[in-house]
Amino acid sequence: MSELWNAYWPMILIAVAIGLITGLIVFRKPKQRVTLSKTETPVRPHMTASAAPKLTEERAVPTPVSRDRDGGGEGNGLGDEIAAAASDLVGAGIGADVHSHLPGSAGVPDNLQRMKGVGPKLAGMLAERGLTRFERIAELSPAEVTALDADLGAFKGRLVRDRVIEQARYLARGDEAGYEREFGKL
Repeated sequence: MSELWNAYWPMILIAVAIGLITGLIVFRKPKQRVTLSKTETPVRPHMTASAAPKLTEERAVPTPVSRDRDGGGEGNGLGDEIAAAASDLVGAGIGADVHSHLPGSAGVPDNLQRMKGVGPKLAGMLAERGLTRFERIAELSPAEVTALDADLGAFKGRLVRDRVIEQARYLARGDEAGYEREFGKL
């Protein structure tokens, strides 16, 4: 046994060191987790609501600055351009126009609550599904409307009943007079 120990002690020492390092990596204390809330400030587990700093007008989220043509805040970097190109290629491969359906791909989100029957809750649910522009809502196919309608829970049937797609078509093309003739005052 001592001959075995004398011959292989460096290998045994390396195996023990690897085991200790692996154990430290696997069983180390986890890092602090940050949960983002509906507000702009991150809420950490040790923070209370009273300890969280309040946002002031000066610290509000800045508006997009730089080469952004439509003010949507996207497409400012090389990574965004690569992602858009990749989604276009994949979309062409599967026969879908993927890039135009990305959230925010057409610019600054519209105020969806201008449409009759769309309140803050429904507008939020539509925004969660990437529908933030009148143009995007106006181009929904009947199959997409049916699938979206089934996913809206308590608001099921609201898109068809309140003619939200038709309203979006008027607002997408900027025809406020036609909208008011058809649906009443904005």
